[in-house]
Amino acid sequence: MKEAMFYEKLEKQKVRCFLCAHHCIISDNRRGICGVRENRQGTLYSLVYGKLISMNIDPIEKKPLFHFFPASTSMSIATVGCNFKCRHCQNYDISQYPKKHADIPGENISPEDVVRAAEKAGCKSISYTYTEPTIFFEFAYDCARIARERGIKNVFVSNGYTSPEAAKAIAPFLDGNNIDLKGGDEFYKSICGVRLQPVLDTIKLMKELGVWVEVTTLIIPSHNDSEESLNSIIEFIKSVDAAVPWHVSQFYPTFELLNQPRTPVQTLRRARDMGLKKGLKYVYEGNVPGEGGENTYCPGCGELLIERFGYQILKNKIMDGKCFKCSGIIHGVWV
Repeated sequence: MKEAMFYEKLEKQKVRCFLCAHHCIISDNRRGICGVRENRQGTLYSLVYGKLISMNIDPIEKKPLFHFFPASTSMSIATVGCNFKCRHCQNYDISQYPKKHADIPGENISPEDVVRAAEKAGCKSISYTYTEPTIFFEFAYDCARIARERGIKNVFVSNGYTSPEAAKAIAPFLDGNNIDLKGGDEFYKSICGVRLQPVLDTIKLMKELGVWVEVTTLIIPSHNDSEESLNSIIEFIKSVDAAVPWHVSQFYPTFELLNQPRTPVQTLRRARDMGLKKGLKYVYEGNVPGEGGENTYCPGCGELLIERFGYQILKNKIMDGKCFKCSGIIHGVWV
């Protein structure tokens, strides 16, 4: 265990956690919504510090980050727990584990060991992913600081419910953040058990703090695939920066939404076309390799710059962050 960051002590040995937007008030011997932060006699502890449930080498495109060191690998780590309860979570077995079990599983490992493993594997970055990285913030923070010293980049794959205090603390060591923007407020309440506004605030703040941001929307038929819902997401991204890449991904039945159909490819195509027509510079179709919507085109001249198939890069014609044909700037982190 490690004493938590971002909390205050209250009366009767209660504490208030400020790590995420829930701001949980936690009584003695109880845990927060995430299930991995516990109050012990008025001191809040992280139960998952150094307890990794998963550690894998992934292509950065899997995050998905398409404008962040293409074709590089990332050491991906996670602990159990999450501050959301998404009914469609593909990693529900580890994200929801603490809500159903008292124990905290995981392999004990130090931040130094994580960074050393990334170095040994030749990874360009470390990704804090699979579950919500905010809930294992203390461990991610210590890893990120060491990684920065060693020249290794740091990436969050996040639901965006990070508090402003935590976002500002990690930003000096965070290079990229793919944040889910799942739908409207009603979607967040009914499917995820949270509110929309803190997610919007985090996307804006991360961008303001200089972190490279990409946004992902998993499109679920009859839940967030309406023109109104998609337009709302597009307009918000434009208000932040039209150069923020938007990934529209295919849903497949899982967890508590097993009766929902897989997202039709034409729905993804419609969303991508809407985004591009309304001024977004980069829109991608996810989970449908070979359909052509994974490629990067120059927003100026339309030239094909990066050709992808799934997580593979087949061609990359971006030169020094510019289009090889018209020399237009291609936004991203390339070197």
